[in-house]
Amino acid sequence: MTSLLWQFSYLQVLDYLTTIAFLLTGVQEGNPFVRWSMQLAPSPFLGLAFVKLAALMLGFYCLRMGKERLLSRINVMFALLVAWNLVALILGSAHLPS
Repeated sequence: MTSLLWQFSYLQVLDYLTTIAFLLTGVQEGNPFVRWSMQLAPSPFLGLAFVKLAALMLGFYCLRMGKERLLSRINVMFALLVAWNLVALILGSAHLPS
């Protein structure tokens, strides 16, 4: 079931990238824990990377403990989150005619 961990890792990278895109466009991080981590780190991007590294360790832990169903559900949640982020970025950057 290592494919679940690869999917989880890929989704974490996509979430990292879309979060960076939000930050670069002036949108604040919505998750209070992630926002706190970004404030404590020398750089917000480094703080976010630490959170993603912790998430990857938790994903590995789930796999090692036989929690494939939980990891699969988390993958669905992160896929929806990344899709939401992309839609929000597209809509936020669209220049609609007046």
